[in-house]
Amino acid sequence: MFDLQGFGPMLMQGTLMTIQVALIATVFGVLIGIVMALMKLSSSRIARLIGDLYTTIIRGIPILVLILLFYFGAISGVNALARALGYTQFIDLSAFVAGTAALALAFGAYATEVFRGAFQSIPKGEIEAARALGMSRFTAFRRVSLPQVWRIALPGLGNIFLVILKETALVSVIGVEELMRKTEFAVGFTKAPFTFFLFAAFIYLGLTVVSMGMLQILERRANRGYATESRA
Repeated sequence: MFDLQGFGPMLMQGTLMTIQVALIATVFGVLIGIVMALMKLSSSRIARLIGDLYTTIIRGIPILVLILLFYFGAISGVNALARALGYTQFIDLSAFVAGTAALALAFGAYATEVFRGAFQSIPKGEIEAARALGMSRFTAFRRVSLPQVWRIALPGLGNIFLVILKETALVSVIGVEELMRKTEFAVGFTKAPFTFFLFAAFIYLGLTVVSMGMLQILERRANRGYATESRA
């Protein structure tokens, strides 16, 4: 048994914060990924350029550097804008918001390519048939494209989520009180690094196993109707 010396509840609080950061980053990352994928598939050259620049820049920067740039750069930018508007008081940016936003941008950059491939795999004839039945572009997207895209993209999105779940440890460098931050505090107080880092490793492993199980359930549900149709 691990001797947590009374730090168990604090580590559980850090675990909950880790889950919260990962889930929020995933939700916004998925939204960003869909929008950017549509831009990269757009007939507009400017939209394609924006999508290409986004994925190239974000995927080319290490997530740790992205978190630091976003945190300190956003603070400087917000305060510069405030001074230009005549507001002299210093404005601080929440480390939680900055870290989660940086992870969401990273998730979105990788999700963009997953969604782009999923959109391209849908036969154009299905969209044309939906339009011929009188559906608007948005209705055809919502009722024909999106359900199929979700099914095709889900395995890739699951892999990205597992990566982002572990990368939440990086937001500890800007002061977010997630699992690694709490673990480092416990290590500094107890001088027992092996015990606490090993315990944190098991927590991350447990979160990964649970996430993989939930992703398998989602994949089975997403493929249920498709599998039935294939057997028929």
